[in-house]
Amino acid sequence: MSADPFRAAVEARDLDAMAAALAPGVVLHSPVTFKPFEGRAAVAQLLAILLEIFEDFHYTDELAGEGAHALVFRARVGERTVEGLDLLRRDASGLIDDFTVMVRPLSAAIALAEAVGPRLAAAAAAR
Repeated sequence: MSADPFRAAVEARDLDAMAAALAPGVVLHSPVTFKPFEGRAAVAQLLAILLEIFEDFHYTDELAGEGAHALVFRARVGERTVEGLDLLRRDASGLIDDFTVMVRPLSAAIALAEAVGPRLAAAAAAR
């Protein structure tokens, strides 16, 4: 079991704990949007949508380095298998302040964009 609090929160599907691991000014760089998601509320909203979309999500590897931590994952979006990596950088207090997500293959990234896009639009319209 990982000692990483974000990984533990994701594996528990605990959105509140995921959000608590994020710095207030976190920036998430998405594999399917040019503009990053900025701020804890925006990133938490995206994570909530991803909890709905990803099926059979699980981390397969964890890589730690100086100033960065990577969590490698596999999941499904519809019939597409997604392989990806969450690259996490933390601030001095240990909260994630920079979060880059990479996914492959391209067909999985397209399926992810097609699944997330309408949900994000609906969430924006509800505000």
